[in-house]
Amino acid sequence: MRRRWVLLGGLVLGGLLAALWGGAGEQSHLLLPFLRRDSTWQAIQQRGLWRVGLDPSFPPFELLDATGKVVGYDVALAEALAASWGGRVEIVAVGFDSLPDTLKAGKIDSIVSAYPFDERLTQDFLFSTPYFEAGLRVAVPTASPIRQLADLSGRAVGVEWGSLGDMVARRLQREGMVLKLRSFETPEQVLAALLDQQAVEAVLVDNVSLRQAQARGLPLVAVGEVLESIPYVIVLPLQAVELQQQLEAALQQLRASGTLAELEERWFSGQPAVQ
Repeated sequence: MRRRWVLLGGLVLGGLLAALWGGAGEQSHLLLPFLRRDSTWQAIQQRGLWRVGLDPSFPPFELLDATGKVVGYDVALAEALAASWGGRVEIVAVGFDSLPDTLKAGKIDSIVSAYPFDERLTQDFLFSTPYFEAGLRVAVPTASPIRQLADLSGRAVGVEWGSLGDMVARRLQREGMVLKLRSFETPEQVLAALLDQQAVEAVLVDNVSLRQAQARGLPLVAVGEVLESIPYVIVLPLQAVELQQQLEAALQQLRASGTLAELEERWFSGQPAVQ
């Protein structure tokens, strides 16, 4: 639940994201004077270890397996990134709300924990470009005739009460779209109602919940564009410009090779990534 409130607090316009992440990263350009004293990158090279902080309570991104080992999409991603510069990963388990303070105190080198981009932290930290879009989607059964946002007009739409989907649906109503809103207590109840098309014909749900439902075999599909973007990013110390550049190059390579898509598919389907 606390992650959802962080998501709500960290929403930003796409134009701002583009400004911050344009090209190789506007933050890197503005902070080039710090490049020669990136002590974080120097320490990583000396140790041969990249200390990654995460909260292992948000599957499939991070969780404890039967032996108590921290595993998940983010762990596999961190290991793939570190391997690109010949390093290894040390996972440091930290409560989600304490991650920024732990990074600022120098106890970890980065946060890789399904962490939503938060404009309010840009004065204190650097960020990678997004590696996963957790934002709000319109979801419908695969056989539905609904194929875009405008098709929702006049239809019954399910949302989780008090969620971002609820807020966006009410905004659409104020803007003139006729929606028959149906509120439910949990994302699972929202998606279950969607399978019973007499209850609702479409839902507004975050992409993590939707991907988990699809992985369970539910015949659902997202239509239209992301209604509100919630990008997951890697968080770095403010002076870690060289580490940011190394991560950016590695992320680009993982995207181009299809490895990011492969990791997402494996972990959302419940199949651990190959170590």
